[in-house]
Amino acid sequence: MLHTKIVDSKKEKILTSNAEKFIQDSKFGASIYFLGTVRNVNNNKNVIGITYDSHDEMVIKSFEEIYNEADQKLDIKDKAVFIEHVKGYVGLSETSIIIAVACKHRDQAYVLSRFIIEEIKKRSPIWKKEHYEKDESKWLKGNPVLNEKV
Repeated sequence: MLHTKIVDSKKEKILTSNAEKFIQDSKFGASIYFLGTVRNVNNNKNVIGITYDSHDEMVIKSFEEIYNEADQKLDIKDKAVFIEHVKGYVGLSETSIIIAVACKHRDQAYVLSRFIIEEIKKRSPIWKKEHYEKDESKWLKGNPVLNEKV
């Protein structure tokens, strides 16, 4: 069971209540909610917001591939996964991504949630532009697989 969506920040917000409704099922004993939010400092610069851009069709395809790969790599077949990522401007402390998973057991839920976010960071064509004080902004370089610092 999978739900994926790119959320236009001008029209709506990512809501945990939507995720909760989607993954709620009595056959699951564990649920994990991961929320990515905009923090106020990155690389010693004061951040006031982030603009996300994406290739929507490719992002959705990557979410589906990651979900399907969890079957083979993690052997977690009975699961519910809800993924939404924002497109557009997001202010401080606002949610940019939600990943909600439900599995039979808690260890499965933790492993699955971590697998999904790490794979999204590596593979999904989502770009971010940080906005700083004094009307400065900068598109950020993507994270390489090994999180090397440049």
